[in-house]
Amino acid sequence: MRLVLLGAPGAGKGTQAKKLIDKYGTPQISTGDILRAAVAEGTPLGKEAKAVMDKGELVPDSVVLGLVEERLQQDDCKKGYILDGFPRNTAQAEALDGILDKLGMGLSAAISVDVPSEDLMKRLTGRRTCKGCGQMYNVHFSAPAKEGTCDKCSGELYQRDDDREETIKKRLEVYEAQTAPLIDYYGNKGILKSVAGTGSIDEIFEKMCASIG
Repeated sequence: MRLVLLGAPGAGKGTQAKKLIDKYGTPQISTGDILRAAVAEGTPLGKEAKAVMDKGELVPDSVVLGLVEERLQQDDCKKGYILDGFPRNTAQAEALDGILDKLGMGLSAAISVDVPSEDLMKRLTGRRTCKGCGQMYNVHFSAPAKEGTCDKCSGELYQRDDDREETIKKRLEVYEAQTAPLIDYYGNKGILKSVAGTGSIDEIFEKMCASIG
């Protein structure tokens, strides 16, 4: 099983990826994770990435793709992989296809988790985090017993800056402009599977597993 997970911020890709890992035993490949690991280990690509990040600039695609290629060649990826958060645009998708073809590890499917924009806004703007223990809540779906107070440790709940409405709108606009075209890209390749990202976590997961077959 070799998958790419697609979906807007707040669609629940990370949650579903963890459940897929537990069920199928395939590793999740997150570019953020492998970037941090490469920097910490001081690999050649990690050093190159660190030099760019220290300047406050975005790590170039060539470095990210190099890290992904290295990660795919590790033993645990022989039985499959789940790419989450990459590729982010069609140029990256085309370059990734070249790497996968070279390694003989072409994609089984690209799964798009589809959630209406209104629901995404509620999920993201409604998030609150405990300053004490880090427990997450949502004022719309999983509110604490007492407003503004954590059920677990009585710590103060706060809203992260990147969960504010204006920031969320910008993140969704960037997604629509850059990442949404990937749905057409993988659709044209005949490997796109669309899953409705509404309902309970388990209900969505059942739909994902059914789409994989």
